[in-house]
Amino acid sequence: MKIKPLDDRVLVKPVDPVEKTQSGIYLPDTAKEKSQEGLVIAVGTDEDLQSKIKEGDKVLFTKYGGTEIKIENTDHMILSRSDILAVIEG
Repeated sequence: MKIKPLDDRVLVKPVDPVEKTQSGIYLPDTAKEKSQEGLVIAVGTDEDLQSKIKEGDKVLFTKYGGTEIKIENTDHMILSRSDILAVIEG
């Protein structure tokens, strides 16, 4: 299935949170927070947004923003421009 977001929406695949703390303690799945970082899979038709965010960019988004969907048994999110806080560089 291929999904192309419309207008100022972005399709993002969330990146799994780190599984252990800086001190080396592994966290169980129940203690992990919802991911707020993701990889951009597709960008909507808004030309201004397309000039700022590209497929393959890593972005930081709001904790409770967007709509969660499954594509081929993989979690994805459709986010509005206002849900995206920053592009992560490096």
